Amino acid sequence: MTSIMTTAVNERSGFLLAYPGYRSTTLLDRLRATEYSYLDEGGHVYLDYTGAGLPAQAQLNAHAERIRGRCFGNPHSENPTSAAATELIERARYAVLAHFNAPPEEYAAIFTANATGACRLVGEAYPFGSRTRLILTQDNHNSVNGIREFARSRGAITQYVPFGSADLRVDDDAIRQALAGPEPGRPGATWRVVRSGVAPWAGWGLRARRQRLLDRGGPANADRPAGAQFGAAAAGRRGLFAYPAQSNFSGVQHPLRWIEMAHEHGYDVLLDAAAYLPSNRLDLSVVKPDFVPVSWYKVFGYPTGVGCLIARREAMGRLLRPWFAGGSVYLATVQGDWHTPAAGEASFEDGTLSFLQIPDLESGLSWINSIGMDLIHQRVTCLTGWLLRRLAALRHGNGEPVARIYGPADARDRGGTVAFNLLDPGGRVVDERAVARAAAAAGISIRTGCFCNPGAGEGAFGLTEADWRRAARGRARTLDQYIDLLGLPSGGALRVSVGLASTVDDVERFLAFVETTYTDRVVEVAGLAPRQAC
Repeated sequence: MTSIMTTAVNERSGFLLAYPGYRSTTLLDRLRATEYSYLDEGGHVYLDYTGAGLPAQAQLNAHAERIRGRCFGNPHSENPTSAAATELIERARYAVLAHFNAPPEEYAAIFTANATGACRLVGEAYPFGSRTRLILTQDNHNSVNGIREFARSRGAITQYVPFGSADLRVDDDAIRQALAGPEPGRPGATWRVVRSGVAPWAGWGLRARRQRLLDRGGPANADRPAGAQFGAAAAGRRGLFAYPAQSNFSGVQHPLRWIEMAHEHGYDVLLDAAAYLPSNRLDLSVVKPDFVPVSWYKVFGYPTGVGCLIARREAMGRLLRPWFAGGSVYLATVQGDWHTPAAGEASFEDGTLSFLQIPDLESGLSWINSIGMDLIHQRVTCLTGWLLRRLAALRHGNGEPVARIYGPADARDRGGTVAFNLLDPGGRVVDERAVARAAAAAGISIRTGCFCNPGAGEGAFGLTEADWRRAARGRARTLDQYIDLLGLPSGGALRVSVGLASTVDDVERFLAFVETTYTDRVVEVAGLAPRQAC
């Protein structure tokens, strides 16, 4: 025990020498001891910040005080409780835009359940057609990959830009080449929608005239040709380009300069910021993505079930919603068989908003801003660099590495997410299910599996389209059978991610767990439950 403690002290000393900037983040140590004290009281090491952030006690107290102090009701009315809820929702909307330094006249904050809901809003409403393209990086969360199904159903071409290097980065030239590709096909039904401003599900005659979805001017403008507004706004748009600001698999931070590059080639841009925002600034007065999906629980832990689509108002005008719901219409008629959408953000916010939770965004953002995103970024960068260095240095007695890291081996242009697998002395991958079981028993929370990012996993394991075709011919019935047919050594990877409340002691405790549990050992895998999904 004394030897282990001495090693830990020496390693911490080496850490401070390697990352002296860590000392400037001592405020976070004080907050860990007070606002996040439940971690140490429970003896828990939390290393899944890419999965979810953690709430501070101050946030939970602010919620309780607000709920106890006043009565709030459904915001779709003008009674006192409704007005109180509406006021706080609009304050939260303003706080969100202020956090991004996003001018309200240029950007709108649309409340959703999460980043996935924000992606679906764009996918279902974007005017895909035979003359539009969807360009995606191979590195994308499935919530973004799923947009291809909307594009495909309307005849658009989907193109993936592959990784350009072993560290799971994508080359600028590959992005530029994809964006400069030739325009596909002849004008199709959706392109005619773009020109006319009438959705294909709107029908004709009076119904279509009243239901011109893109004018958004209410009944007073229902007779105005919507295409006059929308056709000009959509002129020259070639499609949608979607990529993550930070990979939820490898931690790679893809260049924000791609946004302007895509605009120059006539594309709208969806920038998935879900994994990026917990420890990085995104200034929308400097970079101008058209759509930014956000899950707020990833930034500050509470509330869950509240996300945003931050949308440029000009790009928002190109979206054609395929349905309407309570709260998203200005006027609807059953006998007349038409509807007029609500104005602005409301036309995308279906049903009753989460009016008891959305106001918590204001206190959550206030909490984060009182700490300072630059301070959080500094700590995350230091801890990530140290984790990568220490993992890469771990060796078995025969000199073979204990870990195989996927993605960049240093902290340059990457976030606090580290994906890897552990190896036994013979170089074989340790089953990720066995590691998950042992880590849980040790009170350590990490993520295992494929992290809803199949493209990054395929890049990490070197899988090709031919591999998938060959596996499909094998007619596998379970995920484990597919893994065998693909020749994969495991069903995914391990993911450690650090955040606001992380300390060097958390990282050292995890490394000590790895070293004592897996160095010079062949791990028993009997009794592991079958993999259920990826």
